[in-house]
Amino acid sequence: MKGLWLENNQLQLRTDIPTPEPSPGEALVRVLRAGICNTDLELIRGYYPYTGILGHEFVGVVEQGPTHLVNQRVVGEINATCGQCRFCRNGQPTHCENRTVLGIVNRDGAFADYLTLPATNLHPVPDTVSTEAATFTEPIAAALEIQQQVQIQAADRVLVVGDGKLGQLVAQTLALTGCDLLAVGRHQEKLANLEARGIKTGLAETVTDRSFDLSVECTGNPAGFAIARRALRPRGTLVLKSTYAGNLSFDASALVVDEITLIGSRCGPFPAALNLLATQKVDVQPLIHARYPLSQGLAAFERAQTRGVMKVLLEMDRD
Repeated sequence: MKGLWLENNQLQLRTDIPTPEPSPGEALVRVLRAGICNTDLELIRGYYPYTGILGHEFVGVVEQGPTHLVNQRVVGEINATCGQCRFCRNGQPTHCENRTVLGIVNRDGAFADYLTLPATNLHPVPDTVSTEAATFTEPIAAALEIQQQVQIQAADRVLVVGDGKLGQLVAQTLALTGCDLLAVGRHQEKLANLEARGIKTGLAETVTDRSFDLSVECTGNPAGFAIARRALRPRGTLVLKSTYAGNLSFDASALVVDEITLIGSRCGPFPAALNLLATQKVDVQPLIHARYPLSQGLAAFERAQTRGVMKVLLEMDRD
């Protein structure tokens, strides 16, 4: 089968990859669509020493697996867990000590004709949700994880730093809480997507220091972190949603003096994400900037790394 293979920080299109054989309890999924995200780009830059097929945001059709899933469109949670370690036993499977992670850690990913995942990771896509829209299930779930970690009140002043594809989804999901929300970035045309949904926006340079209860950093760069940190009142909460390829320097003493809570935030609830798509409470169409067949995957990655471009989709059934 075809697939985008990463090795030694070099990406190549291969046509000689064996079709995966699902292990017991797993399903074989024929991939329909997959989205390139910042984590994929960071893996190429050396964020984690991964070798294999990239990609973890996908929609596919089950070809082998449980009867109730066969021929169904599905999306999949990316962490394949052992079920036995202390985190699995305590209901925290995304931190399984023995996990593999689709397209990230020891498990080939979605930028290929086929992938395998445990059947328990798969969620049917409602008929009312298009295949394109469903590719956003994983990042929407990641955005919703913030609300699993932090109780957000209507009176809270909340700042989202970053107007890229992740920041857009974080802002849309946080807006549903009714909080006093401001989303900031550096690209007026991107902020316009949020303004169209009634979300207050502004340029990153205009953020008032020490005026927010919660800030969410979605840029993955030190400048974004600095803005998110400076914006917080004492005893505020800073949520990090981005992965960083390099080291991040910050003033730890200031965090102590202001008693800032720092939270890393990663994977989230898929059923809730699919529900938001089905009820059209989140709009993903303006975030799609380009579509490429898998055979043009290298060109797709070049486009995805172009400044200002948001979501680039790979369409496996166009080849």
